[in-house]
Amino acid sequence: MPPRPLGVAMIGYEFMGRAHSNSWRNVDAFFDVPHFERRVIVGRDADRVEAAASQLGWPEWATDWREAIARDDVDIVDICAPGWLHAEIAIAALAAGKHVLVEKPLSNTLAESAAMVDAARAARLAGVQSMIGFNYRRVPALALARQLIADGRLGDVRQVRASYLQDWLTDAEAPMTWRLRRETAGSGSLGDIASHVIDQVMHLLGDTVTEVSGRLHTYTTERPGPDGPEAVTVDDAAWATLGLAGGAIASVEVSRVALGAKNSLRLEIYGSAGSLRFDLERLNELEFLDGNEPLQTQGFRRIVVTEPEHPYLSGWWPQGHVLGWEHSHTHQIRDFLLHIASGTAPEPSFESGLAVQQVLDAIEQSAASNGTIISI
Repeated sequence: MPPRPLGVAMIGYEFMGRAHSNSWRNVDAFFDVPHFERRVIVGRDADRVEAAASQLGWPEWATDWREAIARDDVDIVDICAPGWLHAEIAIAALAAGKHVLVEKPLSNTLAESAAMVDAARAARLAGVQSMIGFNYRRVPALALARQLIADGRLGDVRQVRASYLQDWLTDAEAPMTWRLRRETAGSGSLGDIASHVIDQVMHLLGDTVTEVSGRLHTYTTERPGPDGPEAVTVDDAAWATLGLAGGAIASVEVSRVALGAKNSLRLEIYGSAGSLRFDLERLNELEFLDGNEPLQTQGFRRIVVTEPEHPYLSGWWPQGHVLGWEHSHTHQIRDFLLHIASGTAPEPSFESGLAVQQVLDAIEQSAASNGTIISI
């Protein structure tokens, strides 16, 4: 008899839970992956998680994540809960021999992240895999950008301009949420979206950050809460200058109050032999300038990243048919399953998540000391 399918438990059912559920539902329809079955979705509110299970296609639901990871028919735990829950759930799941995928950021504190790395290393020795969900690594255009940089098409990368701007908190009367409380979110735009930017800078360049200067700002310091006005204890926007080991300098800007920017992750990478530009609001496109072309014809050209030869595209539609944001999560699940099957450690690892957390922590330290340069 063949081995039974891998059983999946997912913790959380809101925004990220919906995105991951869509990926678990679709990944084996488009990619050749190990056989798996969705077992159970977990949330604290019984009525809401039961409704989510019905809507999102999970056959069972539970309100206790400990119950889920104790099940013999669960092999993979997908953690989509808020950051303050990541460490406890991930460490327990790894100790129980479950493969773990956890959404970014890795956790809310450096100490928790370090403990998660220790747990992941110990589990890896027993063949138990773990990965952090930086899904933008799986956007085909950004995967192509990394290939071009690794192939030397940009020469020596000199500088990077990276921003991630949103506007969902522009209205000062927008209600209080867990994302605006330090005790539950850890930080504001810094952990929420700067984590993506910093991971992209290091991943695309294959480099590490060695020094940081940063600034944080909160524009709306109080918002309507369930019992009246409540203090906002995290940042609305953040700025940083990063020095990388290879000599490149990166400028980073993130905001959740940038009116008109819906989900604009923009990257500009300038090298000695070429340059790249990308905007998530046009995620099927990558702009590339080849500095070796004659000046008369040199300039950015638009690459529509929808060909079967492009990363991940062979599993989808005929050439020229565009993908969306949700596909990056499907690619993420695909890669995670393939690494579990091969017994190889996937990326981004918990160690990569910790490296991002160290940069975020250094930005906070720098901001608290008026922009002092912090070495990592």
